[in-house]
Amino acid sequence: MKARIPALVMAALLALYLIFTARYALVLVTQTTGVGVFIGVALAVLPVIGAWALIAELLFVTRAERLLRRLRSADALPVDDLPRLPSGRIDSAAADAQFPAYRAAVESNLESWEAWLLLGLAYDASGDRKRARWAAREAIRLSRS
Repeated sequence: MKARIPALVMAALLALYLIFTARYALVLVTQTTGVGVFIGVALAVLPVIGAWALIAELLFVTRAERLLRRLRSADALPVDDLPRLPSGRIDSAAADAQFPAYRAAVESNLESWEAWLLLGLAYDASGDRKRARWAAREAIRLSRS
């Protein structure tokens, strides 16, 4: 819940920014000529891209949280007993040591969304956010089919 409130505030601020950008683009297109119209059209593209990115991100987070709740209710989430650095971050060497077990679970059952989501958590603990999101997306895809 702690992370949800700042994320919702940022989403609301982005939505507000997109509304103002779209409004300004409309003003440029309707009340100017030449270069102003071109800038207005170019500026109109930004809210569309921003809205798409915002919606895609919110859907990803919602679906990933739903899968995490399913794992939690099945008592299948791993215990968070990894050592932490003084900053509070997980020691990546310790996370890397546990990683092969999660990779092996995925390799043994490529159709298991649970294994993919746990692999995503292992990637995240290791600090590889890009692959963590990729594995979570794969878990979401498998859970929907």
